[in-house]
Amino acid sequence: VQLQASGGGLVQPGGSLTLSCAASGSNVRTYTITWFRQAPGKEREFVAAFGWSGNRKYSDPVKGRFTVSRDTAKNSVYLQMNGLNSEDTAVYYCAATTTIWGRVTEENVQRYWGQGTQVTVSS
Repeated sequence: VQLQASGGGLVQPGGSLTLSCAASGSNVRTYTITWFRQAPGKEREFVAAFGWSGNRKYSDPVKGRFTVSRDTAKNSVYLQMNGLNSEDTAVYYCAATTTIWGRVTEENVQRYWGQGTQVTVSS
């Protein structure tokens, strides 16, 4: 499967953005699609996951502010980000994995990666 992430940009603190991860070459329903991010000088970290069965998982820093969803007609997964702050500034990546649900937060089990999209939160 090929993944294309898009939707990043510059947003003011408190603002919102929606990232898209468009899949091609395979049905997005056969994978768990995950979102990771990497801030400058930091390691890449898990953000959210949408499981093939419809389960959702979020990291603690984004819980309650970010929402992950899937549109099977568009073969895409989305990350709606609200209440953005400077700590959300990072390059955001989508990835696809077939691992068990308990391991979806692990970077090394992601099978396919999309290119990153930059999110900058600044006034």
